[in-house]
Amino acid sequence: MKLGIDIISDVICPWCFIGKRRFEKALSLLPAEADIVVNWRPFELNPDMPLEGIDRKLYRTRKFGSWERSQALDAQLVEAGAGEGIRFAFDRMERTPNTFEAHRLIWLAGEQGVQEAVVESLFRAYFEKALDVGNREVLGSVAGSAGMDTRDFLKSERGRQEVLAEESWARRQGVQGVPFFLINHSAVISGAQSPEQIAATLNANVTLGAQ
Repeated sequence: MKLGIDIISDVICPWCFIGKRRFEKALSLLPAEADIVVNWRPFELNPDMPLEGIDRKLYRTRKFGSWERSQALDAQLVEAGAGEGIRFAFDRMERTPNTFEAHRLIWLAGEQGVQEAVVESLFRAYFEKALDVGNREVLGSVAGSAGMDTRDFLKSERGRQEVLAEESWARRQGVQGVPFFLINHSAVISGAQSPEQIAATLNANVTLGAQ
């Protein structure tokens, strides 16, 4: 049974990175006959973010009311991430980036069949290496690690309308937060649920499709 799974996420969403790791664990719990096809779709947490991004401390202080509150939330995420093998580098992050160009790159990676590798590299670049994933040099490096040549692409407008259309599509599906998993355009997993919960939902759809 083939399952088409749309994973709607943003590359600066820490729970999306955690959700990715839990989803990967869930896949190992599925029956061998399950045929999983994954498509990563865009969702900008900050669609009005300046193109150059903003100072992370300033952004987080405005969002959460104080820098101390932001640090407390980061500490909780560090603990959750450690359980999934993620080493969050919040202490080294300087900017909160605009992610539209990163989503454009993910779109192109989907066209070239290397989407999984690029999504993984973007998450690791931002969360574990504290790199600015709104910077085109960083994006070019990520693309290069997946065997892509994006020198002309990053200077072009290619993929722009497609990303905007996919973001509109996500909103029509009722997506208000990420990660959000849409299974065969019907069943939904919202949030970074446990591997067992994710696997149970996927298994139910494998069973349903086999009837």
